[in-house]
Amino acid sequence: MRLITTALLFALLVLPRHGYSATQEIRLSKGQTVYVPVYSNVFTGPRSLPFQLAATLGVRNTDPNSWIRITSIEYYDTSGKLIRRYQDNDKPLSLAPLATTYVHIDEKDTAGGFGANFIVRWQADRAVNAPIVECVMIGATSGQGISFVSPGQAIREVR
Repeated sequence: MRLITTALLFALLVLPRHGYSATQEIRLSKGQTVYVPVYSNVFTGPRSLPFQLAATLGVRNTDPNSWIRITSIEYYDTSGKLIRRYQDNDKPLSLAPLATTYVHIDEKDTAGGFGANFIVRWQADRAVNAPIVECVMIGATSGQGISFVSPGQAIREVR
């Protein structure tokens, strides 16, 4: 009991009192290449049976004043082989301030495997709030369900 009281007192006195934020720092950028892990299946049980998952990539323009362009969205399998392009450099997708676009991979689509990933490239005319790029995986079989989010990681900045 005393340990719990001490831990609670520590949390009240030492931890920050402002609201929670996924990132405390505001990042401005003119564009990025973003790597997003996709788990189209996970392994369960003693025999490591694959549990198939649907995956939805979301690209959220977090800037309240500026448009961004999604110049490419590519889907790669576990071995790094390009499976398909969802957006091409020839026809960039303009995303309005605070708007979102998505790509959905069906639960039955096993082409990506456990180590699949998206590569998303975006650009803006000036430095803007970097978008949130993440993938939501979800699956349900025989009354068992699983869901989780995989955040994107910027791997290159546009200069």
